[in-house]
Amino acid sequence: MVTEYAEAAVRDTLDSRVFRALADPSRRRILDQLLVGDASVNELADGFSTSRPAVSRHLRILRQATLVVERREGRRRIYSLNPGPMARADAWLTKYRAFWTARLQALKALVESEAAADAAEPISDAEVVP
Repeated sequence: MVTEYAEAAVRDTLDSRVFRALADPSRRRILDQLLVGDASVNELADGFSTSRPAVSRHLRILRQATLVVERREGRRRIYSLNPGPMARADAWLTKYRAFWTARLQALKALVESEAAADAAEPISDAEVVP
């Protein structure tokens, strides 16, 4: 029981880190770049108007959230995307996707039924504008 609680707490903490990391547009841009392929800090920093240390701070947050993996090649640090945590975030969002799909379908049905009722309703002479 204690082990299950501890594992759930670790998962919740990691999931919170993932969502906090994804909340920043600069970090999402870094992930988009890594989706294309592995890159060094300098290669990633070239795509930003911010400083290299700022990009490094973003990479540290992404690493802590386990969204990226760092490896060393000589003096260079190469980063690659780790898709696992993103899959957990997607699984969480799937529940809400289903909720909103159902809500939008209900709204569509309501609008269509009101439009059909309006179309079937005869126009009286009082409603005709000369």
